[in-house]
Amino acid sequence: MESIKLMSIHRRHFMQMLAGLGLAAPMQRGFAVSPPTGVLSADHAMAERPTKQVIFPDGRKVPPIGMGSWHLGQGRHADKEEITALQLGLDLGLSLIDTAEMYGDGQSEKLIGRAIEGRRDQVFLVSKAYPWHANRLMIERACNESLSRLATDHLDLYLLHWRFGSLLGEAVESFERLKSAGKILSWGVSNFDTDDMQELFEIGAGNHCATDQVFYNLGSRGTEFALQPWCGQHGLPVMAYSPLGGSGSHLLQHPLLAQIARKHASSSAAVALAWAIRGGQVIAIPESGTPAHIRENASALSLNLDDEDIEALDADFPAPTHPVPLETR
Repeated sequence: MESIKLMSIHRRHFMQMLAGLGLAAPMQRGFAVSPPTGVLSADHAMAERPTKQVIFPDGRKVPPIGMGSWHLGQGRHADKEEITALQLGLDLGLSLIDTAEMYGDGQSEKLIGRAIEGRRDQVFLVSKAYPWHANRLMIERACNESLSRLATDHLDLYLLHWRFGSLLGEAVESFERLKSAGKILSWGVSNFDTDDMQELFEIGAGNHCATDQVFYNLGSRGTEFALQPWCGQHGLPVMAYSPLGGSGSHLLQHPLLAQIARKHASSSAAVALAWAIRGGQVIAIPESGTPAHIRENASALSLNLDDEDIEALDADFPAPTHPVPLETR
């Protein structure tokens, strides 16, 4: 029965797909025009390095747009193209790369390891552990295997992928041991709702948690009611997966996004990302499988939505007025 339960949870969370990606090359500001070869020149890339930053509790800073890797290394695109995309992202200053041992059973981590070879010092590297590995018996092995696949000696941030059971105290103890050993510099959680965070912070070193990574986008704003304010009060940034919509989402086809994109000579995806990071507390981690994805994602850093844009988006995608159960994918 226990194995069946684990498989059920695995399948449910394996649906955390980053969908609705804008695949058309956008007209953009800042990162807008790419050279005819389809690859940004080094001069162009360096000129457009991001200035917006989000601060973690330990003072480290990252751009509010990172690089997600749900499908990387699994044949959706050629490995060479995905590696080129990640390296382009680093050229553009998108230093945070998010992955997990679950993604392709480690294939995502392996590809990232190849992409960042010789550039580890430019990367804020995030991975995630299965909840059944977050205990004193399993955590060191799970972490070591991720480190091996990523070809590095440490993670900048290690997340508990989702909550499983009630052994939060042991999970916290396990992460703290890894931190003391220098294998991780900080740890956090994913798919935790407000009550989960409150319980976590009541446990010993639970307040050492650096972030909560959750499903958040323009069409799914439930975390704004309680979770995001709680994280803000405790100095925690929120990491947003599926910032362009979840599996089966038609968010990017909404006419208002296209209208605002035309106004700014941008794209619907860039508008959705610029909206997600508007408050300075959210780090969005969209899919990063191709150079086109990277350029479009990066363009959101130079797109500043005005009050008229925000009001129009609020009208079509209202903020929550009551508690909403945490959505997961």
